[in-house]
Amino acid sequence: MSRRKLELSVQYATNDPSAPPADFIRQCAARALADAEGEIVIRIVDETESAMLNERYRGKPGPTNVLAFPAGDIAAPGIGTRLLGDIVICAPVLASEARGQSKPLEAHWAHIVIHGCLHLCGYDHESGAEAREMERRERALLAELGIGDPYRDEA
Repeated sequence: MSRRKLELSVQYATNDPSAPPADFIRQCAARALADAEGEIVIRIVDETESAMLNERYRGKPGPTNVLAFPAGDIAAPGIGTRLLGDIVICAPVLASEARGQSKPLEAHWAHIVIHGCLHLCGYDHESGAEAREMERRERALLAELGIGDPYRDEA
């Protein structure tokens, strides 16, 4: 029996000093994608790129913390690897959110990376039931990393 293979690339399209190292991002993503097989790209961007993508793909103005682009069951041409999708994270927005919510920056990064990965795995938060299930999974994965409940102050 062959071991499933996850190929995870991290791209930096910003020099924002608040962005964590690629190894940290990979560790968080691998936790969320432990049962997944395929290829994923996580791109760390500035506010300009985030705003452009948010407007183009969601019809919403301004930058956002994370965008997830699930690929579904698409195989990469010529190599047969399943594409899981892409995640785009805006470093300045995350830093601002962490400050505004009085959360440790590293914990907020872990949460948002996991959140984006769960979107690629089919989780969503469009309805109350979906949101509760996604948040339950996020809490469990973050706890495995020694990080507390990111929603505790939002109740």
